[in-house]
Amino acid sequence: MRQLTAFDAVAREGSVSAAAERVSLSQGAVSMSLAELESHLGAPLFHRRGRRLVLNDFGRSMQAPVRDLLERADAIEHSARGAALRGHLRIAASSTVGNYLLPQLIAAFVAAHPGVNIDLEVGNTGQVEAAMVAMRADFGLIEGFSHHSGLQAKHWRDDELCIIAAPGHRVTAAQRLTAADLAAERWVLREAGSGTREVFANASRDLLPDLDVVLELGNSEAVKRAVQTGVGLGCLSRLAVATELRHGELVVLDVPELQLQRQLFALTPPDFAPSALLSAFLTHIDFVPR
Repeated sequence: MRQLTAFDAVAREGSVSAAAERVSLSQGAVSMSLAELESHLGAPLFHRRGRRLVLNDFGRSMQAPVRDLLERADAIEHSARGAALRGHLRIAASSTVGNYLLPQLIAAFVAAHPGVNIDLEVGNTGQVEAAMVAMRADFGLIEGFSHHSGLQAKHWRDDELCIIAAPGHRVTAAQRLTAADLAAERWVLREAGSGTREVFANASRDLLPDLDVVLELGNSEAVKRAVQTGVGLGCLSRLAVATELRHGELVVLDVPELQLQRQLFALTPPDFAPSALLSAFLTHIDFVPR
């Protein structure tokens, strides 16, 4: 590219000195680049007439394609530096993040940057890890703990799980419950491998050692629908049940013994080096890689 840049500058200006000034190089650097290019091509590109250099027939045939190539290279560099964000991002996210946080964030980002396309793959934490390892995703967001040694998990934001029941369920009569009050109840929970299930299992292991899990379901929507029938109690993120709580379709049980706060994590490879586009998206969602 340095040689082609020197050639284009000399072709435009007609002398090494003027070309050097145009591209902010020394005259020696321009002369050397031009000599290297002619040596590589095996033919001269200019007629030398004193200090003037005039394109020969071969040089004239090279001028248009070289200029086109340099313009394309300049456009690539301009885009890479974020002058106009364009491109395609692939994001993997676990269920709560992917269904209840990211859609609004992604919609606002692509509205602000019409040249950007984003694919969102939603699964449980284990599936997000698998997508990252298989390089199907540029970036991951999870609600559980990462157990993959080849990935880095960094805090993104906080969240809280809550115990939910159908309105009118017998346990809703009590203003405050203990874990013992819930020990005999049936439960509807997310599947093993989900971050929600892992956080709940860790919080309830000593207080509720023998849960009667009647249903294990693969997404939060299914858990909500089942709990609404009264078949059992559930545990989901407050983000996932906000609409149902507002409409009175579910109620939250106050169980102070259960510590259900959790962190949401960004998942990256160890050598994470985000592009200009991905860096802009990370800024948009308030995540700063460290």
